[in-house]
Amino acid sequence: MIDTFADLLGTFSDILFHDAVVFIVLGSGLLFTIWSGFSQYRALTHGTAVIRGKWDEKDDPGAINHFQALSAALSATVGLGNIAGVAVAVALGGPGAIFWMWIIGVIGMALKTTEVTLSMLYRNTDEPDNPHGGPMWVAKEGFRRMGFGTLGTAVGGVFCVTVIISAITGGNMFQSWNVGDVTRTYFGIPPIVCGIVLAIVVGLVIIGGIKRIGAVAGRMVPVMCVLYLMAAVYVLSMNLGEIPAMLWMIVQAGLPEWLGGSAVEPQGAFLGATFGYAAIWGVKRALFSSEAGQGSAPIAHSAAKTKEPAREGVVAGLEPFIDTIVVCTLTALVIMASGAWNRPAEAEYADLPDMVNAQRLVTMETERSLLFFEREVETTRYGIVLDETEDEIIFLDGGAGPRDPAYQAHPRETVVELDTAPDRWMPNTFELPAKSPDEREISGEWSVGDTAFMLIRTELDEEKTGADVGRQLGRVRRFNDDLVIAWAPIESDEQPTFDEAGIYGHYAGAALTAHAFDRVTPGLGMWLVVLASWLFAISTAITWSYYGEQGIVYLVGEKGVLPYKLIYCLLIAVATFGFITTDEQLDLWTTIGLGVMLWVNIPIMLIFGYQAMRSYHDYIGRLKSGDMQPPHDAPSITDVVEGKDVE
Repeated sequence: MIDTFADLLGTFSDILFHDAVVFIVLGSGLLFTIWSGFSQYRALTHGTAVIRGKWDEKDDPGAINHFQALSAALSATVGLGNIAGVAVAVALGGPGAIFWMWIIGVIGMALKTTEVTLSMLYRNTDEPDNPHGGPMWVAKEGFRRMGFGTLGTAVGGVFCVTVIISAITGGNMFQSWNVGDVTRTYFGIPPIVCGIVLAIVVGLVIIGGIKRIGAVAGRMVPVMCVLYLMAAVYVLSMNLGEIPAMLWMIVQAGLPEWLGGSAVEPQGAFLGATFGYAAIWGVKRALFSSEAGQGSAPIAHSAAKTKEPAREGVVAGLEPFIDTIVVCTLTALVIMASGAWNRPAEAEYADLPDMVNAQRLVTMETERSLLFFEREVETTRYGIVLDETEDEIIFLDGGAGPRDPAYQAHPRETVVELDTAPDRWMPNTFELPAKSPDEREISGEWSVGDTAFMLIRTELDEEKTGADVGRQLGRVRRFNDDLVIAWAPIESDEQPTFDEAGIYGHYAGAALTAHAFDRVTPGLGMWLVVLASWLFAISTAITWSYYGEQGIVYLVGEKGVLPYKLIYCLLIAVATFGFITTDEQLDLWTTIGLGVMLWVNIPIMLIFGYQAMRSYHDYIGRLKSGDMQPPHDAPSITDVVEGKDVE
């Protein structure tokens, strides 16, 4: 049932993120880049002056200053998308994915400027301390003015549903799963404990509304960014001579062959990737990380104090630059410079295992499906049963086969049927070799709950990566006093084979970034990335809770806010229950949240974008002519961060 549900989600994700959707997003970004006259320049120049507080006025409509609005929006973007999302992109798409993250980062600046300016034009400030804005209000009021009020209300409602979905998946589950996984990896704390603690902390913050969220984000985001960037610069300083070659590899792997590019072949833990595979991973992760075109950031920016819609749009253009061009690039270079993306095996078998059929055992008492294989060691036959539903293993030994009384007498299950499954394969061993001394120094010994993999030859991934190399995943378990590995069966029409006897630690998301830091300085990743993951997860979850809250307000009014907040915090804990285990599954949930928002917000931008461009050009025209000057000198940085300059 779980596999079927995952397959359905995968199919839905493929539809949401069809190649056509990617081209539409890229085309929209290019359109608004040209239409705005390269607004990226204004974001980097005028935008920095605005957030410094020179243009803030106390009597302007809104609740928080420009810096706090930018910090609140950045708290949703600069976070685990930069730590974990980039790691997923590099692990699966290779260095070429970073090139496409750059592309999205640049055009994303124009998308952010446009969508935020548009939302500022339509925001509602009837409640000065709690302004309402975002694409849902643009759709509702914009279509009403065109004579299609019912359509506008419906489109706004659909967008709100997508916001809530994205808040639950990318803004919530993605954060808590990564925190739980990386904390368990280094400190052995059960993920569910991390989920509960995170839920409590987030709940305490979001009760206070946008002003408390803005205040917390304004303090937390700068500290997080400086801490993380300093550590990244330190790692890169240890590999300065390799940076030019890495940058060239990123460009070469990101271009198609007809432009001089070349696919990255399998090497170490990396499975290889074609140009198309690298591009799709780079685009997906950059869009998720920067949220460009997603329509979420305008909800936070709509709370800013200003009477000039385009002014906040220019400020918003800074987000993809900070998030994608700076932070994501540094993370990617750390992963590449450390060798974490194509790392060697941590351990090796003395003899190469064989792939054997995984036969299915059906049990009478629970009607659960178990997988079984047996092997012969000297004169003793051993069996392993893997419970697909609960991810548990049962070891049996002795006897002549699954119908032997020794199997029948097992206290947990009664075997009543043996069903051959020639298309399901798994290694014929559950022994777990010790790690090499070098790898033990970096990542320590194997521990219960670790995920590992071996490289196999299979046709399953050839279409995606361009190579017939795949992963045979397994989970480390304890049997009696020994650590063993329970391999997950692989479904394939042809028998997979092993090319090497190495076992690789499977680091998904934030754990890979932490491992990269540890490869340079053992222990650095353990403390830095775990701390950063917690801070980033808190800041992102509190901002996304506000995004979802605004969707609830639009749909059912203020009465739905408290139940929503309770459910939101509950789901933070639920995501750590263990149903997400790999980076592919992690990406699936975040892609769904991202995709549903793009499908609604991009059309809204294309329909009403001309209004944003008209407002933007009017504002820039007055700025260039000298009609507008800063109303006062820049206040102290402390006042800007704390929002006292507009109180």
